[in-house]
Amino acid sequence: MNASSLPCSGSTLGLLFRQIRDGMWTRMEEELAAAGHDLTMSQYVVLKVLAGGQAGVTDLARHAELNPGAMTRLLDKLEARGIVARSADPADRRALHIRLTEAGRKMWQDVSQCGQRVRERALAGLSDAEREHLLRLLEQVRDNLSPTGS
Repeated sequence: MNASSLPCSGSTLGLLFRQIRDGMWTRMEEELAAAGHDLTMSQYVVLKVLAGGQAGVTDLARHAELNPGAMTRLLDKLEARGIVARSADPADRRALHIRLTEAGRKMWQDVSQCGQRVRERALAGLSDAEREHLLRLLEQVRDNLSPTGS
């Protein structure tokens, strides 16, 4: 079978990835709402990153795929709700460290369960081996498309 007769053309592959992303985001927003959390996907991403420790505005913006100005506004909202706190970087007064507050950590415990339910729904019907294989394949596709990919 040659490349042009493969069942998954480039445009179909890109569309499939977009549909999966959109489906994951829609289900996640539904899970968050059902659990009583008023969070956008970008806010969810920020909580997920900060659950691993403090981060800077630029790193958070990159993870959430937002520009730094939009990230600052997002952080303003989360800070007003008591979910995150900002502190000055002692080595660089222009930089800020962002961290989850105690309320933010408690929220993350519940919110992470929402994410787990969405992942389980997305992978329903796949064995553990199939899940691992799928993740390895998707990581390879991602790596192939990265600026340093082959």
